[in-house]
Amino acid sequence: MQGRGAERTPLSSPDHSSTGYMREASLAFAAPLLALALGHVLSNLVRTLPAIAADLLGRDLGVTASGLASLTGSYNLAFALAQVPVGVALDRFGTRRTALGLLAVTGAGSVLAALAGGAAGFLLAQIVLGLGCSGMLMCPITYAAKRLSPGQFGLWSGLVQAFGNCGMLLSASPLALLVEATDWRAGYLACAGLAVLTLLLVALLVRGEAGAGPGRGLAADAREVLRLAASRRLRGVVVLAFASFAVVIGVRGLWGGPWLMEEKGLPRVEAGNILLLTTAALVIGPALWGIADRRFGHRRALLAWGHLGAAGALALTALGGPGGPFGALPPAWDAATLLGFFLLISVQPLAFAATRTAVPPEVAGKALAGVNLSFFAGAAALQALSGPVVSAAGTGAGLIFLALATALAALGYLILTRRAG
Repeated sequence: MQGRGAERTPLSSPDHSSTGYMREASLAFAAPLLALALGHVLSNLVRTLPAIAADLLGRDLGVTASGLASLTGSYNLAFALAQVPVGVALDRFGTRRTALGLLAVTGAGSVLAALAGGAAGFLLAQIVLGLGCSGMLMCPITYAAKRLSPGQFGLWSGLVQAFGNCGMLLSASPLALLVEATDWRAGYLACAGLAVLTLLLVALLVRGEAGAGPGRGLAADAREVLRLAASRRLRGVVVLAFASFAVVIGVRGLWGGPWLMEEKGLPRVEAGNILLLTTAALVIGPALWGIADRRFGHRRALLAWGHLGAAGALALTALGGPGGPFGALPPAWDAATLLGFFLLISVQPLAFAATRTAVPPEVAGKALAGVNLSFFAGAAALQALSGPVVSAAGTGAGLIFLALATALAALGYLILTRRAG
């Protein structure tokens, strides 16, 4: 399984065994990969920024909680719709050119968000940001997938996710302090600055690569992305992905802040501290799950039980709120249950590893984009649906809704992959 893949990557070349060469080869692989992954940091910062400033955004934009959910959900919808062209671009034009174009769009979207004077302007900014960020994970993931064996890829994909999730740390306490000192617009201006920095690093560190070329029409390539996503070998992963990211972005990107500030009565910075602590699991967790996958195997079981456990932990968070069966439990309860939730749900990068194993490297970009399409189509759909639930029954009901969706997706994954188990 590792033979042919190992020949493609300088990290494991059998023809150069000296320590100096291996160090140089490792740096030549890791430096551009981290530059590309910095785009994923930016993407996570942009998409989770509203959670810590939801009250101020709603006030300044003149929208309700449900309206804000719809506005931020447009980011996920644009992100999902862009997955097909992103997958085609990665295989046809290469990682470097695709990343540079997307980073320029993301920078422009961040400026638009900072200047938004109302709901319509913010909606436009969210759409532009969704389009720009649509390949920020796929660029480093595809870069790694085309250079590593399937066995190596499982670990590295987890490391890419872990590094990228640092963006959620930035949008916790650091962003809360920035918002308290200035306003939410400063957060988007900071995102624009990070977009420019990342673009420069990608331009300097990532070498141009030959794409597949215009061998067939764009429409045929787009159909191939959708065909791969619907294929029997990827169907289970696609179903799991539909809820997997939706629950993360629903909690960390929108309802986590209102839950802690409005339902549990915490001030903004204290809520940010809890989100910072719990979100740290999204940085540590993917690497731990990647190590477990490589050492013990049983990837199907890890994916299923990780998601089921995450659903249970999120339900426990909601049950410890006002009106819950346990009564309003102290913030330590939320910190513990949310920490468990984020640690368990951080198994999701193994979905990319399962995808990479199922397809040959020449279509890795399209296959990964097809699965990522499901990640963000689910995020757009479930976040939009959570808005009316929260408006009707409160933030706790929204958390329960997301937990149930995650559990159902995990059960669907087990059913669709039972022959492989």
